[in-house]
Amino acid sequence: MEEETNQYLGVEHIGRLMRKYAIPCIISLLAGALYNIVDQIFIANASYLGSYGNAANTVVFPLTVIALAIAVMIGDGCCAFVSLSLGRKHPDTARKSVGNSVIMVIVSGLVLCLVYLIFSDQIIAMFGGTVNAETFRHSKEYFFYITLGIPFYMFGQALNPIIRADGSPEFAMTSTLAGAVINIILDPIFIFVFQWGMMGAAFATVLGQVITAVLAIWYIAHMKLVKPEKADFRMDGGVCRKTLVLGVTSFLSQISLVAAMAAINNMVRKYGALDPVFGQEQYAQIPMAVVGIVMKFFQIVISIVVGMAAGCIPVVGFNMGAGKQNRVRELFTKLLIAEAIVGAAALIIVEAFPKQLINIFGAANESVYYTAFSMKAFRIYLCMMVFACVNKACFIFLQAMGKAVSSTVLSMIREIVFGVGFALLLPVFFGLDGVLYSMPVSDFLTFIIAAFLIMRTYKELNREVIKLA
Repeated sequence: MEEETNQYLGVEHIGRLMRKYAIPCIISLLAGALYNIVDQIFIANASYLGSYGNAANTVVFPLTVIALAIAVMIGDGCCAFVSLSLGRKHPDTARKSVGNSVIMVIVSGLVLCLVYLIFSDQIIAMFGGTVNAETFRHSKEYFFYITLGIPFYMFGQALNPIIRADGSPEFAMTSTLAGAVINIILDPIFIFVFQWGMMGAAFATVLGQVITAVLAIWYIAHMKLVKPEKADFRMDGGVCRKTLVLGVTSFLSQISLVAAMAAINNMVRKYGALDPVFGQEQYAQIPMAVVGIVMKFFQIVISIVVGMAAGCIPVVGFNMGAGKQNRVRELFTKLLIAEAIVGAAALIIVEAFPKQLINIFGAANESVYYTAFSMKAFRIYLCMMVFACVNKACFIFLQAMGKAVSSTVLSMIREIVFGVGFALLLPVFFGLDGVLYSMPVSDFLTFIIAAFLIMRTYKELNREVIKLA
């Protein structure tokens, strides 16, 4: 009976709960990240696509993040709302949040798909796709087919945290993993055997996303703890508003990342054209392709980091709702330590083995300029990885505690004020290298602010524990 009511979240050992919820969430996010990463690996190793295809993948990537931003706002908001509701013993509001979230993600997915199809050329140009004619052609082809899968992608990504909140992190992991495996199997077939190029990479991705969405639909009809009824799918303004408020940090962290990527892509295009090497037509796409590859590695690391933190959302939400701040404090400590360890391990990899990393993305088919710039990009762009990991954990944990304002402000400072600001400012003084410096500078300055919020959070939790004692 304890498992059926989720009360075990308030009594089970914290370390055991972290493993139970975080590991499936990490695997789910890694599987989701693999869609774009696997596409880029196979594209890079296809001699008829190479760095042009890589650059096109980099152009389209932020546009999929916009879809993800909307999806996680709905899904993470619902996850937090459901966990808080169950902790407060309000199952009716939990059911209504799930029903309303399903409708919101379906409608938003269809609307975004339509917008992308109508304004595709303008959107591709906005994200740096006009670096040269060949890159634009590949970008347009890839974007068209990826857009057709947007509703399925958003549905699967939004339902993933909702399924975790229902006490089934393993199913959430399996559904995402199934789609990623389909993509991995079909990518080489479509790209190398059928020679479908960018269309083949996109088509494999979309088929995988459809599989994940279908499994999510099945789960909605078989939920364990929160069983929405027909009436729960009728839109309720109050429930929608509360759900979206709790998820707004997830949205802003993703959408602000899009703004930063747009600034970076355009600065790469602008200052790459002024570079004596990359200003040449045959090499113009290399900086954009390389920055995209570095971002993909960073995405793998961040998937682990966010997975660890997001996986703890149901645990944090339940214990906050139940007034067990001592358990929240213990979880916060363990999470910060774990995130710092992940960041340190990733930092060692990028600083020691940049050449090996870039070889995975088809460096053998490219010029020496490609390899040299790639090694420099890995070592500079990701040198503050430890701080970046701790910052992400802080954003998400504050959100799970219901501190949406603090979490949102910190996230916006990192991605908009620092991320966009330094991406635009530093190239003025350092040229193309300034784009690479923008990320470590942003992460270091954000960490200074995050450290203050972390200390304040500990003080608040300590006061609550003393008050309850």
